[in-house]
Amino acid sequence: MNGTVIRDRRFLEDQEAARLALWAVRSAEAVRRRTVEEAETSSRLAFQRDRDRILHARSFRRLKHKTQVFVPHTADHPRTRLTHTLEVAQLGRTIARALGLNEDLVEAVALGHDLGHTAFGHTGETVLNEILHGRNPEVDLPREVVAGTGSFKHNYQSLRVVDLLEWRYEFPGLNLTDQVREGILKHTRWRVGFDFPLPDLEGLALERPCHLEGQAVAVADEIAQQTHDLEDGLRAGSVSFESVEELEISKRIIARLGDGYRSEERRWLRQNTLIRELIGFFVTDVIQESGGRIRTFVDRHGITDHQSFVGNARDVSQTTVWFSRDTEKLFDELKAFIYQFIINHIDVNRQDWRARKVVTALYRAFWTNPLTMPSYVLMRARAELGYSYLRDVPLASVADEVAGRYHTSAGFARLIADHIAGMSDRFALEEFNSLEAPSPDQRFGGRNR
Repeated sequence: MNGTVIRDRRFLEDQEAARLALWAVRSAEAVRRRTVEEAETSSRLAFQRDRDRILHARSFRRLKHKTQVFVPHTADHPRTRLTHTLEVAQLGRTIARALGLNEDLVEAVALGHDLGHTAFGHTGETVLNEILHGRNPEVDLPREVVAGTGSFKHNYQSLRVVDLLEWRYEFPGLNLTDQVREGILKHTRWRVGFDFPLPDLEGLALERPCHLEGQAVAVADEIAQQTHDLEDGLRAGSVSFESVEELEISKRIIARLGDGYRSEERRWLRQNTLIRELIGFFVTDVIQESGGRIRTFVDRHGITDHQSFVGNARDVSQTTVWFSRDTEKLFDELKAFIYQFIINHIDVNRQDWRARKVVTALYRAFWTNPLTMPSYVLMRARAELGYSYLRDVPLASVADEVAGRYHTSAGFARLIADHIAGMSDRFALEEFNSLEAPSPDQRFGGRNR
């Protein structure tokens, strides 16, 4: 037998560089905000290490109890934010492998992209943004506080989670590589100068498109979201299967499948086949179209090796890894259909109405009386804002302390948003019930979170 049995980091980096396409990011190029000494015998590459850190994070585990579209505890099979995340990672790896991109980087970005999502899907995100902007009449934040709180958007909050809110070391955050941090932020729309309190803007290249691995996650996120929202909507009875078959994209797929599909009498099998083929259609189009765009870019710039690509990498379009124009039109038709008949369905709207009431009530309670918050949140106010730990303040002085410091602080307003954004649906409902609908058998789980 020739060669070493154990393949250390240096060996794996060389092997990776030989395997990847010249337009892929190398693990050896990874940049971290904090320098960490890694043993030469380490068997993990940089982006693999980031993936592992995200997998072990508490915020990742909480995704299992966060709503995607349909409330997960109403049935066994609707997607949660966690299963959506895993599906994005799977589709992203498929695209990355076909295009010669770095699968470890894609997987790390995919697993971290929704860590900042609130409970109750996008409604929680919307309500927190309204509160922080002073547009919720039930939460009366002072004007001077609103001026300093900033906005709320889940991709920025995801970066805030991995940079600040996760604590697994002697410093805040997970110390992820800049490449993973950038991909997490740019998996959906971002803006230069967006009013959001990120602890560290370095390494994000806010004014430039994302690397191709991050773009692969962005399109995988779109494909997973729409096709699986459709499947969940069909299972919930929000939309008829016959109406789905009338979509132009469905007609094309059915025509290709031919008589075998049309003669199939088992409805469940036709439905599963159509969903599977939809995913395959979109992924295949992305791979083929993106491969052509990458080749055009490489040829136009005379790129012949990885180093010459690195010199031009920031000139790629943000939609280099994306659908063809024809398929994008089909995808947009599907997306509009899902919004009209599934996202706008009465059941989803009732869920959203409840979510609005829960998030608003929690924020109002925590802002009005900070002592209703778990002690670990108040300890964070002491550590980050320099306030006295409120439970140590004499009872006669609590009101003055709250009025004079907490209620004049944009930092405290943001701290409440961080706390609520991190909640699972289950925790948020428990807290709402304990504060708004008390009962003799009430559980107070907040202290243990």
